[in-house]
Order: sequence, then C-alpha cells, then structure tokens
Amino acid sequence: HCVSRKGHKPETETTPSDIGGLQEKLGHRFNDSQLLVQALTHSGATRNRLESNERLEFLGDRVLGLALTGMLLETFPDEEEGKIGYRFSALARAESLARIGADIDLAPHIHLDRGEEEAGGRDNPGIVADCCEAVIAALYLDGGFEAAEKFIHQHWRPLMSEDLAPPKDAKTLLQEWAQGQGLTLPVYRVADREGPAHAPHFTIEVSVDEKKPATGQGTSKQAAEQAAAKSLMDRIEEQE
Repeated sequence: HCVSRKGHKPETETTPSDIGGLQEKLGHRFNDSQLLVQALTHSGATRNRLESNERLEFLGDRVLGLALTGMLLETFPDEEEGKIGYRFSALARAESLARIGADIDLAPHIHLDRGEEEAGGRDNPGIVADCCEAVIAALYLDGGFEAAEKFIHQHWRPLMSEDLAPPKDAKTLLQEWAQGQGLTLPVYRVADREGPAHAPHFTIEVSVDEKKPATGQGTSKQAAEQAAAKSLMDRIEEQE
C-alpha cells in the first residue's frame, strides 16, 4: 500500500483479535488488519517513523476532506461557497475528529510509548484526532473510498445537523470583527512551545491594534490560534 514496508510491523505488536471490537464500530472488517494497527501506532511507539500512523494521517486528512466536501455540497445545494467553507472548517477541525474518536472509543486501542502513556497521551485530544484521521486512511486503503465515506457519513452527519446556521470559527469571527471596526487584521505569534517534537504544546498570542493581547493553548498551532482568537472575542463581547 506504499505506507509501510511489507513484512515490517510496529514494535508494539497487536493481534487482530485485539481490534475486533473496533472493526465493528468502524463498520468494516479489514482484509489487512495491519493497516488498522499502523493507524493506531503513535510515532513514539515504533523505532521507524514510517511504521507509525503519520503517513496515514496525511492521507486520511485528504480522504476526509473529499468526503465532507461531497456531503456538504449535496446537503446544501443552495448555499454559496463561503458558507460551505465555514461548515467544512467546523467539521474537519481537530476537535471534531477527537469527538468522533471518543464516540468510537479509539483511545484504548492507541499504541503509545511509555513516556507518552505516563504523560496522559491517551487522553490527549490531538493524538486521538490524529489517530482518527489515520483510521480513515486505513479504511480507504483496505476497502476503497466507499468504506471510508460510509464511516464519515455515519459519524459526521450528526455533527453537521447540530447547527443549521453555517458555523464560523473563532479566527474568522475575530477577523470579521476587526474588519468591521476598520482595524488591522489580527496578528498571531508563538509565545511558547513545550513538549517533545512528536507531542508539542503551543501557546499563541493574538493582538488587534491597541486591544490587549489574548493567549490560547493547543497541541497544534492551528488549535492554539483558535483558542487565542476565542479568548479575545469573548473579552470583546463582554465589553460591548
């Protein structure tokens, strides 16, 4: 499958029986269960990063994007591209992936190294979200786009139906507020970065003209930027 080398398996070996229950929740019985094992293998849990879920995560992001785009265009045929874009951003973000990962009880199946395990990595939404993306790729590689799309439709349609109005993320709301006030666009900068390379933790500061800056934290720059923007927007709304 051009993802891991044939014959090589992650250092933390898992038998298909260990993931049988997960396959039921995914609605797909794997022909190559090792694909699913790899999707659940964090980079720190194997000596060779090519045997981790990183490449699958990259692929899963694209498969999810295509499936969500098709679902949104079909469900909202009369909406302009901008509103579809807001919906897409809300559904494709890490928070949504982590939520689906929790729904299918992904955390107990994830392979972590001892350090990450002791640091609470199994409860890290960023790690769960990454594994969820990798699982989507595993479904795609093992069962084709149809298998991945079936899983995505089953779990993302309820999220899509929760808010009938096109949702806007915090960064978009802050940018639109700044433009409406005739101010310069928000400026984001990395205030701090902690943790190992495979599990970083970012603190981002956002500022708009003379407004007092706000900070936010997350396991990715994007998540931390959203948190910072939300913090500043919350403060602005309290003052107005």
